[in-house]
Amino acid sequence: MTSTFPNVSINTERLVLRPLDEDDVAALAAMMNDEQVAAWTSVPQPFTEDGARTWITEYAPTERTEGRGLDFAVTEFLTQRLVGVIQLGKTNWHVRSTELSYIIAPWARGEGYASEAALVTARWLFSDQKFERIELRTAADNTASQQVAQKIGCISEGVLRNACIARSRAEDGTWTDVRTDFIVWSLLPEDLEGVGDQRADGFTSFDDWN
Repeated sequence: MTSTFPNVSINTERLVLRPLDEDDVAALAAMMNDEQVAAWTSVPQPFTEDGARTWITEYAPTERTEGRGLDFAVTEFLTQRLVGVIQLGKTNWHVRSTELSYIIAPWARGEGYASEAALVTARWLFSDQKFERIELRTAADNTASQQVAQKIGCISEGVLRNACIARSRAEDGTWTDVRTDFIVWSLLPEDLEGVGDQRADGFTSFDDWN
């Protein structure tokens, strides 16, 4: 069995999931500097275009070729505009499991892009890649991300107490780390039975992006 993900594109009626490329640098940097992304992920702030370029040209290709994961640019089918990012990480090829994370750009929220992209990724993992388990982790107060997990059929398995570091704005405008819990969700092939198109947006952990 393979120990790396293929370099592929996946389509839905509204979206194209494809490898990140250098044309995404500016849009990726802008998306990662959003307040909600800063609050719920470990993405460095401020996030520069140099950081985006490093992610696209060095980090993402290395994660794929070394078998740890895969990063998708999520784009609108009609406009080709960057909607967000889907990331697979902490992949275990023997167990056939991986952790799925997602971020959606501010302008694209409320359209259900996170759940649509996560769902098509899950179906691809289970059918084409023969995976048996997908895991998501959401901060305890991140209700939007929890809604995405629920809408694509995930089952809540429990809480990792005090295992997540979120961020909040201090009065001087700087970011302050805040400890909270992780909710752990799992998705198995049989959980997708009867799951149709979904509409919700959110953010999962993105702990190991760098």
